[in-house]
Amino acid sequence: MDSIDLKKIKTYSISERANKVSVEQLARPLKPGETMKEFLAGLPDFLAAKNLLLVAKAIADAKRQGKAVIAAMGAHVIKVGLSPVVIDLMERGILTHLALNGAASIHDCELALFGGTSEDVIAGVKTGRFGMVKETGEFWNEAVNEGAAGDLGLGEALGKALLKNKPEYLDTSLLAAGARLKMPVTVHVTIGADIVHMHPTADGAAIGKTTHADFRRLAASMTKLGAGGVLINVGSAQLLPMLMEKSVTVARNLGYDVSGFVGVNMDMIQHYRALLWPVQRAKELGGEGYAITGHHEIMLPLLAAAVLEELTQ
Repeated sequence: MDSIDLKKIKTYSISERANKVSVEQLARPLKPGETMKEFLAGLPDFLAAKNLLLVAKAIADAKRQGKAVIAAMGAHVIKVGLSPVVIDLMERGILTHLALNGAASIHDCELALFGGTSEDVIAGVKTGRFGMVKETGEFWNEAVNEGAAGDLGLGEALGKALLKNKPEYLDTSLLAAGARLKMPVTVHVTIGADIVHMHPTADGAAIGKTTHADFRRLAASMTKLGAGGVLINVGSAQLLPMLMEKSVTVARNLGYDVSGFVGVNMDMIQHYRALLWPVQRAKELGGEGYAITGHHEIMLPLLAAAVLEELTQ
């Protein structure tokens, strides 16, 4: 049988080779008592660790330059306890717009009103009681109905209602923080997809009017995204990425140049739509795109800490 003679192989010196890994890029173990700054400096200079620090720098640069930092968040971010971290970024003026889906707004309201949220879905479905808590439906829908009458957006209507009611756990609410800080927190719903839509107090016209107003507000924020803004998706596989696509299109159609922004998808699983918006589309529009995979309850506090450290430099 034929056989290759390896004695004829040509080799060359490692001095001629370009290495993809060097000792300068290796991680440095954290010593007890060291600071967050030292921890971040000790991360390996590779892949997600490298990208995390690049995203933190992009957010810090956007803050310094007065550019938009828009975060789109699904309900899971709230359900894993991250509201205080997000509110801190809002209060520091780092986030300039927060876009929530309908479920996120419900969990936010329940935490503020009752100090607890999230239920056993399948147990409730079996009994027909899933999502049927009276107080939740009445508060959410009545706030939205009043907001529609006053030409408010859905997020603003809920935030103002929370501020008016002054519930015990008000300081946990993203919606209330937005209303208090006069920062846009918009809510974008698919009618029929959220528990409050099943309640007798639900008014489809009011929900549609207020969430469409919030779409227009998000599109207005997108006009400020170009040349260094940051667009982040956390916890939405379909709805919020599609919202990004349409609101950016509106901004472009009206003559705003939104090119050159940084798009970031931070999720436990990288889905097709969320990789297009905002990651791939940011690149195609002349900017940068990053996909950082990991659990929200770990990655988002880590990113927030990295941003704060970057802003101290």
